[in-house]
Amino acid sequence: MLFSAAALSVARAFTPGNESGVSFKSPINSAYCFSPWRKRLGYRKIKFWGATPVPVTGSLGTIRTMPNVQTSPQSAVIKVAVIEDRREIREGLKMLIDGTDSYRCTGSFRSMEEALAKIGADLPDVTLIDIGLPGMNGIEGIRILKERYPELLLLMLTVYDDDERIFDALCAGACGYLLKRTPPARLLEYLKEAVDGGAPISPEIARRVVGLFREIRPPDRTDYQLTPHEERLLKLLVEGHNYTTAAAKLKVSLNTIKTHMRHVYEKLQVHSKSEAVAKALRNRIVH
Repeated sequence: MLFSAAALSVARAFTPGNESGVSFKSPINSAYCFSPWRKRLGYRKIKFWGATPVPVTGSLGTIRTMPNVQTSPQSAVIKVAVIEDRREIREGLKMLIDGTDSYRCTGSFRSMEEALAKIGADLPDVTLIDIGLPGMNGIEGIRILKERYPELLLLMLTVYDDDERIFDALCAGACGYLLKRTPPARLLEYLKEAVDGGAPISPEIARRVVGLFREIRPPDRTDYQLTPHEERLLKLLVEGHNYTTAAAKLKVSLNTIKTHMRHVYEKLQVHSKSEAVAKALRNRIVH
């Protein structure tokens, strides 16, 4: 992962232990990496385009770069939108995304109503959505977004970790569920994972999801008339594979996987991978 100076000076909201809001300083020729980041990134070298790689050093993990940092070579860009009512978090996310090679923020919106009105002008690959928004909340909004843009990936980014909101968000069409204390570097990895067909979930949330399914009494198995190949694919997704790894496992192309998944969605009457996995577990479609 290649980070620019802007990405490494992203706002405080995503640094564990710093939720209260200590301002980051960001001089032109340097970026400050707080110690929780330094612990996660380790003392490895971080490459900046047009600058000499340097290790993370110092008590605050200061990373100094040379002036006139150049842009990276052309590569596939992951387009991300942000729906978040808190300005400092919204701007921090935009800075992180736009300041990282191969990522671009297509829009940042303070409410779901604003997003619904404007997001189609430059449709992203994946959208980060808060739940506690003014007016229409995030869970209500993703149902509408999923209906309008079935291929749009919707990833929750919230402080809420209660069972009801987790379950409602995933059933409404969210492809994953992340907590706001997720470190910035990991957040970028989760965005790529979602675009690659994964269902990113914070570890704490994953444990709660497992607990939820243990409490649900599954009905008798229903025949959804899935083909053997569709059942094998669905089982791989339940086991944690994404589209790319499932394609490698089944020795087929990624496009073939996507075609089969469209058929699976139609037969199960769902709109996302996370919904398909949830229904497969709840209704004992795979075993």
